Amino acid sequence: MSTAILTGAPVPGSPLEGDLRSLGFDVRTAPGTEEARSLLAAAPSTERVALVDARFVGHVHALRLALTDPRFPAAAVPGALTARPEARGALLSALTAVAGDAGTPEPRRGGAAADARPGSATALAPSEPATNTATGTAAGTATEPATAGSGSAASAPADAPLADRVASALDAGGTAVTRPELGSLVAAVPADAPARERAEAAVAAVDDEAVRLRSAVKARDGFFTTFCVSPYSRYLARWCARRGLTPNQVTTASLVTALIAAACAATGTRGGFVAAGALLLFSFVLDCTDGQLARYSLQYSTMGAWLDATFDRAKEYAYYAGLALGAARGGDDIWALALAAMVLQTCRHVVDFSFNESNVDSTASTASTASTASTVGGAASGTGTGKAVVGTPTSALSTRLDSVAWTVWVRRMIVLPIGERWAMIAVLTALTTPRIVFYALLAGCAFAACYTTAGRVLRSVTRKAVRTDRAAGALADLADSGPLAELVARVLRRPARALPGPAPFLVALAGGAAVTACAAFAPLDSPVLLLGALVYVLTSGFAVARRMGGALDWLVPPVFRAAEYGTVLVLAVRSDVPGALPAAFGLVAAVAYHHYDSVYRIRGGTGAPPRRLVRALGGHEGRTLLVTLCAVLSTRALDFPLELTVIAVAVALIALVESIRFWVSSGAPAVHDEGEPA
Repeated sequence: MSTAILTGAPVPGSPLEGDLRSLGFDVRTAPGTEEARSLLAAAPSTERVALVDARFVGHVHALRLALTDPRFPAAAVPGALTARPEARGALLSALTAVAGDAGTPEPRRGGAAADARPGSATALAPSEPATNTATGTAAGTATEPATAGSGSAASAPADAPLADRVASALDAGGTAVTRPELGSLVAAVPADAPARERAEAAVAAVDDEAVRLRSAVKARDGFFTTFCVSPYSRYLARWCARRGLTPNQVTTASLVTALIAAACAATGTRGGFVAAGALLLFSFVLDCTDGQLARYSLQYSTMGAWLDATFDRAKEYAYYAGLALGAARGGDDIWALALAAMVLQTCRHVVDFSFNESNVDSTASTASTASTASTVGGAASGTGTGKAVVGTPTSALSTRLDSVAWTVWVRRMIVLPIGERWAMIAVLTALTTPRIVFYALLAGCAFAACYTTAGRVLRSVTRKAVRTDRAAGALADLADSGPLAELVARVLRRPARALPGPAPFLVALAGGAAVTACAAFAPLDSPVLLLGALVYVLTSGFAVARRMGGALDWLVPPVFRAAEYGTVLVLAVRSDVPGALPAAFGLVAAVAYHHYDSVYRIRGGTGAPPRRLVRALGGHEGRTLLVTLCAVLSTRALDFPLELTVIAVAVALIALVESIRFWVSSGAPAVHDEGEPA
């Protein structure tokens, strides 16, 4: 159990101790700094510890945000500070420094002067300026944290509450103290009885639970999710929280529901299609609920973020397979459409991931700055580190469009995020045929891909920026180059460095076009088919032979994905062998899982998969060459589907075993995705 140390003289009638116990803390009292230091040193080193001023007045959810969020090593609001085990040593050092500072008097028994006003999250001394604030936003907005150095971590005065002085010492010692945004929630340390009455009145004036429910909803989401799901799914999240359900359990329930929906679609009956559409929508409601439950109860985890992300893809692609099976029962073979939809949707995601990773911490070449919150393509490309970014005509147009509310929603809808996409699939499944579902899906996703990619290309070629080594490394990891490409890159590294900026992208594009064109037009038993794959191996190595810091280098990983997946699709279609397309669907699904897993490791800050895994899987160029070789050498009708199946099973087993081992045992910090809906 976590330990909360109440510092200072107790306040008769204060509900603080009960509030802390309701949050899972074992409460101890320490009248002075030395007692607090002794209790802190005695607390088990593997537990979270909090310092809370006994005079604290505020909402329970304000304490919850500050003291229970698992994502941050240290966090604070006025009068309360917490540290996870990894920051316990720094906390003890800071408390020791405060206790040993001869020039820092103990707070007088009357308490550090503080005031509170309705809607305020600020601790104020009557004769002092604000010295310790929890940055506020409008009530109900998402509570993204403000870290040390944002202006909320100013040095606490000598008569400030002990928790505030220790938080300042932590900041000064290099341990970032996160200060969550409280909005209309109150967190204050009143100086006297009148100030306490005002603080209590401010607490009573704001409905803590209403704020908590509103903040459980993702701040930036699609139109369908915002207006058709979240108004009631937040209450489902609260229902789950009150019954002890975890976000991971809800995520698993969403997966099971989607798999049942896919099974219903596979029946090929009108009743099955109607049930499939309804269940897919309910699966999406649960998919929204798990994130809202995580925000409502602050149950963030790396495992949860991974499950949520990977299960979303598994649900959607399993549903595609269910539709294809259902259509086959009615005599309509649409496996090629199902595979094409999966290829297109996966490549869209890779474009998103690659662009965002390439710009997450890029630095501008001049000192001018401009807003980069969104693009004409409708997706964020913020720098993430507050570094200067040069304005472009693209970002200027996007900023102007953002000033008109309806254009924001239109742009979020036309990129067909998961809510709109699943709603369209569910409705069309119930009312039409699987073939029409895939036609609509391919048309919508193709338009969205062109729209977003065009905006990002325009921004990339007009914004002069320097890509950091971290971003360049992330692009190299997303490329998924295997041993063959690595060998080519080592041989051609020197000539590659002499090429102009767009060369890697153009070389990768030429190689991808070559292998796909050969797969589409060369005879299946012709050596030309194999020659195209060998050209792809050479161009793939050449494209990554130098540092991926060019303006368009973020397009290289999507080109590789399109070339590999597209080659498998085209060869399976041209083979015209029963079972080839379903086997190809399974192979692309297995490889896509590996690529998604790489993305979520990088986004979670845990680094890319180990090189041994990438080499064991052959890299994108090795798998493309292997599939092409199988197509050329197949002598019987059943050979190619069997070979595709064997490759798919091998890739799935290797990727899954390593992925599960990593996410279960990595010990990576808790994360939570508040970005664009996928």
